[in-house]
Amino acid sequence: MIRVSVVGSTGYTGGELLKILLAHPEVRVAHVTSESKPGQKVSDVHPFLRGRLDLTLEAFDAKTLAAGCDVAFFALPHGVGSKNIASFVAQGRRAVDLSADFRLKDVKTYEAWYQVKHASPALLKKAVYGLPELYRKEIPGAPLIANPGCYATATILALTPLARRKWLVPGSVVVDAKSGVSGAGKKLDPMYLYCEATENFQAYAVAKHRHVPEIEQVLEDQSGAKASLTFVPHLVPMTRGILVTAYGTLKKKMNAAAVRRAFEEDYGGERFLRLLPEGRWPQTKDTAGTNYVDINVTIDERNRRVVVLAALDNLVKGASGQAVQNMNLLFGLPEALGIK
Repeated sequence: MIRVSVVGSTGYTGGELLKILLAHPEVRVAHVTSESKPGQKVSDVHPFLRGRLDLTLEAFDAKTLAAGCDVAFFALPHGVGSKNIASFVAQGRRAVDLSADFRLKDVKTYEAWYQVKHASPALLKKAVYGLPELYRKEIPGAPLIANPGCYATATILALTPLARRKWLVPGSVVVDAKSGVSGAGKKLDPMYLYCEATENFQAYAVAKHRHVPEIEQVLEDQSGAKASLTFVPHLVPMTRGILVTAYGTLKKKMNAAAVRRAFEEDYGGERFLRLLPEGRWPQTKDTAGTNYVDINVTIDERNRRVVVLAALDNLVKGASGQAVQNMNLLFGLPEALGIK
């Protein structure tokens, strides 16, 4: 059995992690931590765990956790956990970080977009970006996995087949994205209060969202060329789910069948990527509670513009499910084990 710890267990991603891990046949949850609620039962914070997991929340201690587990999931806010991760990995254990702290390879880019000083820049070189569909071979030997962002996962998977083939006019990509409120995490902000979010549909962080450099970094890695896009996220009045619509201008005239073949070639054997039949468009209810990403693509031939849609659950494939998928790869287990 793999002994796991969840550092930062009280948020939405921490709760989702525990739900998935408890159903995993090769996992035993050894420790759960919280800096704000130490001493409380984790089942008091997440009532759905009553009778399933009654561990007491602990304050983080790297040596204690390393002695009692094989891998730790860090579900902490950006800028909070990187120092703790460094001390944990130094004990010879593996970590999966669900924050953005180790996703960006350039420290200055991270500090500019996240407005915090990086606490463990030396560890960036050891971190592997944990998008299995693109970096499956690199993940197993890594001491630290940088779990991708939710918007980034959907957008990167929507655009990678096009980026690899250099079919798009540079600078022409525009991404329109929608997310449920859980994507913001548990925090007191008027924007996420029920009376503000319900019956409302609003844009935020227009052309300034922090997942932009993450998306561009991966697309550049996949294509070997400069990537630049405009990204506009929206908050929709639902709990979970992301729907991304990406638009880009093609360098030359192409038909939809040729573009679709590229997605079939790249994603045809992927367990958690579903390329939908022609004319069927991704919707959030079909991926809710699962680790699947639904994708489809078409072309507006009048304007030589490609349109790609992708839907996923921001708490599962966009966070906790993908984290467990990465853990499976780290320990040589079947990639889909314990994940639905």
